[in-house]
Amino acid sequence: MLAKLPMIGLAAGFAAALAAPAALAAHYEIAMVHNGSTGAKAFEPAFIQASVGDTVTFVPVDKGFNAEIIPGMLPLGARGFRGGMNEPVTITLTQEGVWGVKSMPYYGMGMVAVIQVGSPVNLDEAMSIPQPARAQARMEPIFAQVLQNYEAN
Repeated sequence: MLAKLPMIGLAAGFAAALAAPAALAAHYEIAMVHNGSTGAKAFEPAFIQASVGDTVTFVPVDKGFNAEIIPGMLPLGARGFRGGMNEPVTITLTQEGVWGVKSMPYYGMGMVAVIQVGSPVNLDEAMSIPQPARAQARMEPIFAQVLQNYEAN
């Protein structure tokens, strides 16, 4: 019986080590609002820098919004998402890169956000995706911030 005790201790330690990364994951909330700091119909904040394993919840503070991935603005191997209208949606960031997000009803009005997960490995591809004019105008300063963060590290 005494010989089994160290094995139980090792198993418990191994299980704790596996659970540790989940305990370290951060959670972010992005509000969907009618009047934001960047103008009408906005994600607040419109840019976050996160790590693989972190989660993000898009919260419809005001009515009439959803959150979904912008086609082509998703890291290789990541799964896209489409939240329901007026419903919060939580995603887990599984891949490093740039995740582009829109609210479909207001995409043409520029309601976009970017999540940078680790290194922006797909930034060139994300920047080359055609956008409606107002969305592109809101994306430009966000992409500049991604580039600035990447060059600083």
